[in-house]
Amino acid sequence: MTFSDPYPWGHDDRTIGQILTDRARDTPTFVYSRFDTQAIAFHELNQRANRMANALVAAGIGPDDRVALMLPNHPDYFTVFLALLKLGVCQVPINVHLKGEGLAYLLGHAAPRAMIVDERYADAVLPVLQKQRPPLVIWRGAMQPVDGTRNVQFDSLAQHADAREPPFRATPDKMVSIMYTSGTTGLPKGVMVTDRMLRVAARASLRLAEARPGDVFHVWEPLYHIGGVEVMILALMEPITLGMVERFSVSQFWSQVRQFGCTHIHFLGGVLAMLLKEPAGPQDREHKVRIAWGGGCPVTVWRAFEERFGVQVRECYGMTECSSFTTQNLTGKLGSTGKALPFFEVRIADEAGKALGANQRGEIWVREKFPGLITEGYFKNPEATAASKQDGWFLTGDLGYFDADGDYYYAGRKKDSIRRRGENIASYEVERMINEHPSVAESGIVGVGNELGDEDIKVFLRLKPGASVDPLDFVKWCESRMAYFQVPRFVDFIDEFPKTPSERIRKDALSRETARCFDLEKSGYKLQRRRA
Repeated sequence: MTFSDPYPWGHDDRTIGQILTDRARDTPTFVYSRFDTQAIAFHELNQRANRMANALVAAGIGPDDRVALMLPNHPDYFTVFLALLKLGVCQVPINVHLKGEGLAYLLGHAAPRAMIVDERYADAVLPVLQKQRPPLVIWRGAMQPVDGTRNVQFDSLAQHADAREPPFRATPDKMVSIMYTSGTTGLPKGVMVTDRMLRVAARASLRLAEARPGDVFHVWEPLYHIGGVEVMILALMEPITLGMVERFSVSQFWSQVRQFGCTHIHFLGGVLAMLLKEPAGPQDREHKVRIAWGGGCPVTVWRAFEERFGVQVRECYGMTECSSFTTQNLTGKLGSTGKALPFFEVRIADEAGKALGANQRGEIWVREKFPGLITEGYFKNPEATAASKQDGWFLTGDLGYFDADGDYYYAGRKKDSIRRRGENIASYEVERMINEHPSVAESGIVGVGNELGDEDIKVFLRLKPGASVDPLDFVKWCESRMAYFQVPRFVDFIDEFPKTPSERIRKDALSRETARCFDLEKSGYKLQRRRA
């Protein structure tokens, strides 16, 4: 695999479905995945995918249709995922925790012809399906019939008699998925993703993880998330086995890793911090893991995790819109997301779009060196699509900078900023400093409108177990480390933050109410402002 070639897998332009077919022919007994005590080799995986694909065609699903998936981590997800990729049918993965208006919005916006849903989500799904009725609902487990639509049982499709290759297939640049963004600041946007983009994401994952033949990847991340999608595909491309569990568990994590003999673990957001908080023990290094790869490792956790568990941390930056990965840190430089991938150009731009120099903070812009690596846009949202592109560049909406060595650093979302006293305050920077407080496990800040027509800062603190903090003492601690305009006015405490599947705090779900929390202005304490 050479990354100077037109595409990161060289000149191989096979679709994901074709790659699976070839693997089943060439390495039929190689184990693709393990789940509990169940092992699935490529011959069986391919047959399962083919049976499901042919069953869906027989049920009336065509190449221009959309199929929504609301399924847990299970080998059945592999079956449906790969069947739809073989057909080139657009799949719409849905967060299994969605319900009410959030779920109704996605189903109404995507308008799928069919929905495949697990019975365990019936309580959330049934009220929505009374209003948003796809023509076909396929139930995994006990069927919960919906009036006015055709209801079919998953098992009946999975046992379809025809295991031959399906009648129609994806093409290299066909849209095969609509992946909805987390929607931390507004309504989710549906990223249009092609077969090519998914292959690029998987190859980039292999690069970041420095995968070798025979490696075993621990799979805990939801398969409806881009992180889960990548690992499903990377194990088709190289002789790698997936050790999958249904969900992330701090207490069981390392025993699961040992059970499968995993060599790689994936992380998002606070995952490594949660593992590091577990009591240290003699088994901390009794595993085969070489590399933890992912995004969002706090600087304060990075080296501590490496030293305790004997695992290298590989950090990256990217987004679904740009085939998941834009920069990768292969050297271990602390805090950096690394250098741009060879098939992308990256620019740090000011408000006018002018390229900035080293150590100057601005918006991260990305441009593909070869066509087909960046999304064509957002599904049924031409306004958002137009706003995201300028002169061939994709505007990420993220802030960052690069150092003198050309290594990039992520500095938060552009929209996740607060305008206060004439200053633009990046939430990420303030939260990074607050998280260094010895009693704080995690923090999130939001802007609260005030009588001056701008915003004050409200901070939510999730404390470490057993810790307590006096709000005024906390504000004084902030004052000693921050510019006066960065110091929070309001302090509130929270047991758990609402999170997106990628472990980002949902700022839209945090209350802007201030009447019942600490208010610095009512305390009588005055911040000391340094003279200019």
